[in-house]
Amino acid sequence: MLKEMGFTKYGYNWDNRHLLEMKDEFKLAKENDIEIVSIFLWLNAKRDSIGKLSPSNERMLSILKDVENKPIIWLSFSNNYFEDLNQEQSISLAIEFIKFIKLKADTIGCKVALYNHHGWFGNPHNQVEIIELLPQDSLSMVYNFHHAHQYVDEFPEIAKKIKPYLSYVTINGMKKEGPEILTIGEGDYENEMINILLDEGFVGPWGILGHIKSEDVQEVLERNINGLKSLELSK
Repeated sequence: MLKEMGFTKYGYNWDNRHLLEMKDEFKLAKENDIEIVSIFLWLNAKRDSIGKLSPSNERMLSILKDVENKPIIWLSFSNNYFEDLNQEQSISLAIEFIKFIKLKADTIGCKVALYNHHGWFGNPHNQVEIIELLPQDSLSMVYNFHHAHQYVDEFPEIAKKIKPYLSYVTINGMKKEGPEILTIGEGDYENEMINILLDEGFVGPWGILGHIKSEDVQEVLERNINGLKSLELSK
């Protein structure tokens, strides 16, 4: 499907049921001249700690050792790590955990990007602070519009702040009141947000979303492609 639609890159999300077929997925993508550019690593305090990841996360990283074309690890934390911590304690914990993940990633030849989900770690100001306290030429940020509704009003400031560290932006239709996932072009703010990033000098890569479980993913992607074409972009 992706090849027929003209896509040459995609990001790989997964859960336990995908582990047995993950290596084959990377092989199949390569055979069809498609690059898996990223893979998601979600950390949860109930399962993952510094020095000991969950069996599933360990298995995923082990599989990446044998993958020829290494994806960027998109890293995010459940908010249960930070709920009872102050700002200083949260920053300290995040830095130590990212150091641990970074060592593992370096071993298998993958780079790491911080992924803005919800909660404390999804705050772009916190991610910038972490990166600036952990200067690494391979540590970057992914900014997802669909996890950024609460930051719409301050996005011009955020764009300036995150631009030096951005490695990817995923686009979504944006209304302050949601829904979280909305077709590009049906929101009130995505056109302006994209133009702000373009004006700040970010030229990509950009991603679009297909994860609506109740619909055919090809139809979802096609709607987003058409929505993107409808925008009035500055460049």
